[in-house]
Amino acid sequence: MWRKLDEGAALFSDMWNAPVERVAVENPVMHQHAKDRIANYAEFSQSVQPWQYGDWETKRTCLWLRGLPPLVPPYPTLAAARQALGKSDEDQPVARVHNMPPGPDRDKERSRFFDGIANAMAEQWGGYAETAMAA
Repeated sequence: MWRKLDEGAALFSDMWNAPVERVAVENPVMHQHAKDRIANYAEFSQSVQPWQYGDWETKRTCLWLRGLPPLVPPYPTLAAARQALGKSDEDQPVARVHNMPPGPDRDKERSRFFDGIANAMAEQWGGYAETAMAA
């Protein structure tokens, strides 16, 4: 388990410390053991929830950003998400990933990234990549 933590921290370090103008690294909330292993660790820039982007689930995801603005969620509040997604005032986003039982696909499902957040990244940050390529 420690070896996997070291490998993950090394990958995160490589991404975060890459000599490029714009960086977005996505990762769950980290514990101190991971933070201690990351070169030039800085606290995350933003955290997002899938329900803020149209996926009716909870799974807090942190974003470490350099040279990019924070994402702007289309549904910044649960009330806005409920209204847009046709949910009642009593409905709560599903904690599917958090409550997932052990099984052969658990790691894969826990690592799955949500379409709504990915689409927001493409829509909101895509112009930054185009600008850099044109320069």
